[in-house]
Amino acid sequence: MIVRMRVIALSLSQPWARILLTIAVSMALVLAIAPASFGQEAGGEATALDTLGVNVITGDDPAAGDFEGISLGQADLRVTIAKIINAALSLLGIVAVVVTLIGGFFWMTAGGNDEQIEKAKGWIFSGIIGLAIILSAFAISKFVIEKLGAATEVGQP
Repeated sequence: MIVRMRVIALSLSQPWARILLTIAVSMALVLAIAPASFGQEAGGEATALDTLGVNVITGDDPAAGDFEGISLGQADLRVTIAKIINAALSLLGIVAVVVTLIGGFFWMTAGGNDEQIEKAKGWIFSGIIGLAIILSAFAISKFVIEKLGAATEVGQP
């Protein structure tokens, strides 16, 4: 038991280990809170049958062919794909911001060491370039999705 505690203490003494632990704890908290907020309607009331936009399967016996209670997403496939693209680009944007923040952390803890400052500049530059690419991809995909929706009359009666 003492040996394990020393291994954990030694591994957390590294700056990258603390960063990874912070990211892991933050993600765990976000994932623990997210389902509760996604299950709410505009009025703020949580619905029992709606979780992350997909209804829960409530058929009595799906194996016997009782599918009356089964209801999945009813949105158009193009709208669903657009939502998936937007969610993926949003997550990539968060990753780019985290990379930039890691670079800032490295710079602040460099203590005047030129080698670490150059490493931090590389992280920051990579994060900014990644963010520019992601914002460009977001703008292009939004333009294409809007034009595709207008051409195929999605969302119009």
